Amino acid sequence: MTVSGLAALATAVLSVEPEPERILQIGCEQGDGVFFLAREFPHARVRGLDRSQEAIDRAVARMGLDPEGRVAFKRGGRRPLPYPDDCFDLVVQTGGLLLPVDVTRVLRADGWLIYLERPRWWWPLPPRAFRLARTLRRLGFETVKLGEVGDESFYVGRFLEG
Repeated sequence: MTVSGLAALATAVLSVEPEPERILQIGCEQGDGVFFLAREFPHARVRGLDRSQEAIDRAVARMGLDPEGRVAFKRGGRRPLPYPDDCFDLVVQTGGLLLPVDVTRVLRADGWLIYLERPRWWWPLPPRAFRLARTLRRLGFETVKLGEVGDESFYVGRFLEG
């Protein structure tokens, strides 16, 4: 995760209240966001998911001691998410195609979604994070915050229907 990505994540999580108990980061790469979320929410269990086994291996190697088992990583794709229904209070996705149906399945009612994206310089439309708001509203999300930090854009929404 880039410095701008971590700054955007840090800005986005300021909107999340109350503190989540279970967090999933989709597209966790080598775990920077997962480790940040574990520090930011010290009572939460945080899971990282990435398609790349190499990235997961690097994240696990960086983990160090975790006697409480608060942080874990898993290899897997975005569809279907390899977690049970209504499992998480906060889902963070870093770039890529957001699959709202899978996210809403694993997200608890009143849960939070943070979507981070680095816009591409050649793409003439507003960042996908900004365009998602209308689609997500139809699925029961309330847009809480949209913003940009450095070269990253972010969406923060609350899932009101479950």
